[in-house]
Amino acid sequence: MTTGPIRLLIVEDSPVALAILQRMLRSAPDMEVVGVARNGQEALAMIPMVNPSLICTDLHMPKMDGLELTAEVMARFPCPILVISASVREDDTQTVFRILEAGALDIFPKPRAGLDAEYEQVKTDLLAKIRVLAGVSVFTHRRRGPSPGAAAPPPRPATLPRETKSPRLVAIGASTGGPQALLTILQSLPKTLPVPILCVQHISDGFLQGLVDWLDSSCELRVAIAAPGDLPQPGVVYFPPERHHLEIGSQGRLVLTPGAPVAGHCPSATVMFKSVAAHYRRAAVGVLLTGMGRDGADGLQALAQAGGLTIAQDEASCVVFGMPKEAIALGAVQKVLPLNAIAPYLLAQVSPTLPS
Repeated sequence: MTTGPIRLLIVEDSPVALAILQRMLRSAPDMEVVGVARNGQEALAMIPMVNPSLICTDLHMPKMDGLELTAEVMARFPCPILVISASVREDDTQTVFRILEAGALDIFPKPRAGLDAEYEQVKTDLLAKIRVLAGVSVFTHRRRGPSPGAAAPPPRPATLPRETKSPRLVAIGASTGGPQALLTILQSLPKTLPVPILCVQHISDGFLQGLVDWLDSSCELRVAIAAPGDLPQPGVVYFPPERHHLEIGSQGRLVLTPGAPVAGHCPSATVMFKSVAAHYRRAAVGVLLTGMGRDGADGLQALAQAGGLTIAQDEASCVVFGMPKEAIALGAVQKVLPLNAIAPYLLAQVSPTLPS
């Protein structure tokens, strides 16, 4: 376990954004800004000298942008990386998520000067995220192999036991590390998947459309933001709009409600799981992936009590083992699986015939 302050390297070419970040970070007694770089090239030269605990990098910079920097860092100096960027631009909706695919851990909206209350909340959220990510172990990402955004090979055939009778829907909840985990799972599922998937992913405002576009372009399944009244269709993955809970109505159609946060989040995985439990009961599968906090734990328990199948990602493959750990502690989880095993297991439950 590391001791001493969290050593931060900031990579940012905007003087205004840099000043705001430095002000926020230097207010934390357990953090130290050990270096400032204006682009990826400068950052790479600094890393061996300043030995950061975590790198906070912008996305769009001259000479070397955040994506190329992340790939170089993960190949040469594996280190936790937090991408701090403005909301995804309309002409560039996927690059920020390709940075996550390249090895960055999470994204955070670029802080702006504003009202004191807004500033303090953003600072609190940023410092909390840094404290979590600075303790995450990361590993070398080799640069050879499929390029970011390339489709993964199909899952290898597996003969696995079926745990429920004819599941009709899969619901997935995720937070920190979730975009990468969702990509791993969804890339391994065929477009002929006979059930719909509902997803709640905690993500900062402004990044949802980019997440959906990135997943949709990387997977055989269709990935979309749900509309009120949608009837979930097989082979389609539905995300709720920003700041809306996702539920199932009495006629089986999607209900999207702007409401108070539950377990600190809107959308909430617990709200989704409880609604799925009430409507589908034992004909549903719930999956809780990596994330900090406890959202989803109570909802997964409700689904298990209704007879549904419940799965949690294991600790070794999680970026943060908070949400799955809370669900396991409640006794809400029937299967604890490594990330790479989840898609084959889901296929065994929902496919009429297994691959041969």
